Amino acid sequence: MRKIFIILLAASMLSGCGLIANTSWDQQRLSSAAGKFMTATTLTDEQIVELCSQSVQYMDSQNKIETGAYATRLNRLTKNFKVEGLALNFKVYNNKEVNAFASGDGSVRVYTGLMDLMTDDEIVAVLGHEIGHVVHKDSKNAMKKAYMASAAQDLVGAAGTLGAITSATLGNIATAYLNAQYSQKQEYAADDYGTDFAVSVGRSSYSMYNALIKLASLSEGDASSVLAQRFADHPDNRQRAERQKARAEKYGK
Repeated sequence: MRKIFIILLAASMLSGCGLIANTSWDQQRLSSAAGKFMTATTLTDEQIVELCSQSVQYMDSQNKIETGAYATRLNRLTKNFKVEGLALNFKVYNNKEVNAFASGDGSVRVYTGLMDLMTDDEIVAVLGHEIGHVVHKDSKNAMKKAYMASAAQDLVGAAGTLGAITSATLGNIATAYLNAQYSQKQEYAADDYGTDFAVSVGRSSYSMYNALIKLASLSEGDASSVLAQRFADHPDNRQRAERQKARAEKYGK
């Protein structure tokens, strides 16, 4: 990340001195890019939460929010959800992609594609998994990286050679956040949280295991969902499911 800032700073300085020939640099974009990177490296938890909130608001504006049967089902499933220090709020996106995400401000979004595929218990476990990423601060780090990525995109736009690429927006940040990849260790920890969370709200201890089996099957096929791709990145996706099966057996229910 330090290299990116050096490039941003150097580009800004050299363009101002006219030392980069045949390149039409946009000073405003360069300043924005360098400023964003500087800001990203020092973001407080409160600022990250605010950035998460703004990004989710943008995503909400870009998606059709379900208010019918899907919303009723989700409200029923989540009415007893409580996580200390996190004010959870839920919405359903009318989107056939098998996906769900939780943001650092407590916003949790579920796609109709996932709800069509999963049973009630499995949905609860997946939501627990996504909330686990927030509790473990994985999502905060992902948002910070997304903000840094938008600074890098500003640099590309500043060169003037790719006119279609505009300054970084909330849309860019939201896209980078949704496409964030977590480490194997982070996914294992979120899987564990998903199983424990499901049990804590009265669901089967096998909820996470069953959800993982379905997602693993998707990743082995021709699937385009973010969750399925996340599994495809790890060769031991079936092992993840088996870990949760063993965890479920300890609960004995």
